Amino acid sequence: MKFLDQAKVHIRSGDGGAGSVSFRREKFIEFGGPDGGDGGRGGDVWAEAVNGLNTLIDYRYQQHFKAKTGVHGMGRNLTGAKGADVVLKVPAGTQIFEDDNETLICDLTEPGQRYLLAKGGNGGFGNQHFKTSTNQAPRRANPGLPGVEKSIWLRLKLIADAGLVGLPNAGKSTFLATVTAAKPKIADYPFTTLHPGLGVARIDAREFVIADIPGLIEGAHEGIGIGDRFLGHVERTRVLLHLVSAQEEHPGKVYKTVRGELEAYGNGLAEKPEIVALSQVDTIDADERKKKLATLKRACGSAPLLLSAATGEGVEAVLRALMAVVEEARTLASPKTGEDEDRWKV
Repeated sequence: MKFLDQAKVHIRSGDGGAGSVSFRREKFIEFGGPDGGDGGRGGDVWAEAVNGLNTLIDYRYQQHFKAKTGVHGMGRNLTGAKGADVVLKVPAGTQIFEDDNETLICDLTEPGQRYLLAKGGNGGFGNQHFKTSTNQAPRRANPGLPGVEKSIWLRLKLIADAGLVGLPNAGKSTFLATVTAAKPKIADYPFTTLHPGLGVARIDAREFVIADIPGLIEGAHEGIGIGDRFLGHVERTRVLLHLVSAQEEHPGKVYKTVRGELEAYGNGLAEKPEIVALSQVDTIDADERKKKLATLKRACGSAPLLLSAATGEGVEAVLRALMAVVEEARTLASPKTGEDEDRWKV
């Protein structure tokens, strides 16, 4: 399955059904009168976050969604049925924007959340509504109101507890494959990772979700390399694991390059808790390890962890450090208030 994190779709809610012009005519009943029923309401368009999805690939093959028109009213005061709704099923973490791709409509962060994107048109009144003392047999009815038609953007931001950042070939995918059941592509050339990946890590009978994104290079915020498009997938994380490869000649400079890209991207990434690790330490000797560790410590202002996903060195220490920040953030996270819940129309 291909990964797709942004899609434009066109939606239209259903038109309301027309009201009916009808008169009661029965044997042995002298005076009938109007009995035209109302039209049914048009179908609505909903967005719903569901489990089991982590990509918007379905919306590459279908971009137009239209709810059904309400059924027209009928005689004997029969109201038409409501038109069938359309539900756009999206992964948890999907944001929905207006056609300008800037105005946020809703943010579906939990499975089961629903949001009404377009309400169906009301059905028209039948002629029974227009009966008066001076007009006993009205011969008019209302047409149904039209539905709402618009284009929207779906933008997926993966929901994870920890995010991996660093230059290409810093060992992010190797670390993800070591600590989770994920199977990312691993190779010795830059930008092996082209799409974000998720995995569940377990340590001390606890677990948390890790997100791996393509590597950043200098100028990523200007679109150089793969750019910073995928940084949105670590916006929701509670902590960042910044990996700096021990094979780099100047680890401190590399660290500052990636930090500069995070700051240029904004959206609170630079303020997130960060754990720095010198990765791939199995590729250098002890003296070189001390020298590069000291250089990286001066750059980041704290003691980096040593990590080798290939040999397992430092893996548990890194996982425990991540888990400590994640658990603290989970404890401080406050539940939604009633005011927040009013936003969701279920």
